[in-house]
Amino acid sequence: MIINVYEGIIALILFLWVAIVVRILTKKTYDYMMKHNVKKNVAIYYNRKIIHILAGGVVSIIVPFVFKTPLLPFVLALSFALFTYIPHRTKKIMYWFQTNDNIYEVHFCFMWGIIVMLGWLVSNGNFWIGILPILFMSVGDAITGIVRNMLFKRRTKSWWGNLAMALFSIPVGSIFGIAGMLAGAVASFIEHFEFKPIDDNITVPLISFLILWFSHVYAPWLLSF
Repeated sequence: MIINVYEGIIALILFLWVAIVVRILTKKTYDYMMKHNVKKNVAIYYNRKIIHILAGGVVSIIVPFVFKTPLLPFVLALSFALFTYIPHRTKKIMYWFQTNDNIYEVHFCFMWGIIVMLGWLVSNGNFWIGILPILFMSVGDAITGIVRNMLFKRRTKSWWGNLAMALFSIPVGSIFGIAGMLAGAVASFIEHFEFKPIDDNITVPLISFLILWFSHVYAPWLLSF
């Protein structure tokens, strides 16, 4: 895998963008919500979903149009997995979006990198087999969480949230064919369940990726990548 200067510059810009979202923007949104009497757990959960969309979602959309290999995106994702894990290890969490009771944001970063890398490898260079599951995890799951947070003011599971996720994931999946729609529908369903310590940041991208991979190998006519 060859890395050129252009990709390196873009990778640095994306790294800075994610760092700004995580360290500055969401801290400001947290402070804003605290000033307006939003419950702490609600503010934290909103911030996690903001990061899902603005970091995971935005960067994933950019990747196929900029990078020729997944190496730099993979390195960036693992860097942020470490960046979010260290505060848990040192007991100095970034309180505006992290909690002591789970490390799901670490799972998010790790799976982001793994799925993007695997998608590129199994498809001989087609990023979208990995990017589509990442969009389900980043944007679809964020929509689910925002809806649930608005309705219940706490982290919980609700089929209303899953319906909202499906209204995003299935149409987006349809751009890539029947298999994309199926992957979006299954991702929206499986998000409802957790098998601790495995959470939906693992199951959503992994299962939707497996559907797309299986279709790519055995039923390519179901895909329009």
